[in-house]
Amino acid sequence: MSLIKRLTRSDAVRNALCWIGACFIRLVYASGDWRVIGGEIPAGFWERGEPFILAFWHGRIMMMPYCWRRDKKINMLISQHRDGQFIARTVSHFGIDTVAGSSSKGGSAALRAMLRSLKSGDSVGITPDGPRGPRMRASDGVVQVARMAGVPVIACGFSARRRKLLASWDRFTVALPFSRGVFVWAEPVWVSDVEESRLLVESRLTEVTQRADREMGHQPVEPAP
Repeated sequence: MSLIKRLTRSDAVRNALCWIGACFIRLVYASGDWRVIGGEIPAGFWERGEPFILAFWHGRIMMMPYCWRRDKKINMLISQHRDGQFIARTVSHFGIDTVAGSSSKGGSAALRAMLRSLKSGDSVGITPDGPRGPRMRASDGVVQVARMAGVPVIACGFSARRRKLLASWDRFTVALPFSRGVFVWAEPVWVSDVEESRLLVESRLTEVTQRADREMGHQPVEPAP
């Protein structure tokens, strides 16, 4: 086992890395010039106290803590594997609670927890292509939860002028400090037919993410074939 793997098995090391990650995200946001397109859409739900499902692609998770209003509670669905728990510990520094599970492991317990959150008036965040992809292709889990809870799915994407695209399956976007950035929100999707709604969520997620890229002068990231 490599030294890096041994070190990252330590709780103390993982906690320190998550804290550093959260500090970096704060630096990126505080040093940047960020704007919001379509922000009136979630604002209406927040003002009325109505929960919804926030959907964003796995590769755009980094800045999502700053798309959310800090006085409104949200629970994010995070996978149970080690990478997922690293994300969970990082976003906890922004007051975001997490639900552990995925479509392949812990799904039933996660589903019950998400439904409880939504029924109690708290929103839920889901990456419909996580945790393993394919990139920017939505599973039907997000619309199944929305249908059972009777809430809409609202897509959001971000991009930054100064960024680094990683060579990962999700083309993870690392926004860099001292940059312009943008969040783009889509109109809500109310679930009727599951497959039609899944395709609509997928298309709106891709639209807002690619629009964010174009707003920042980038060639948009394309979904996996």
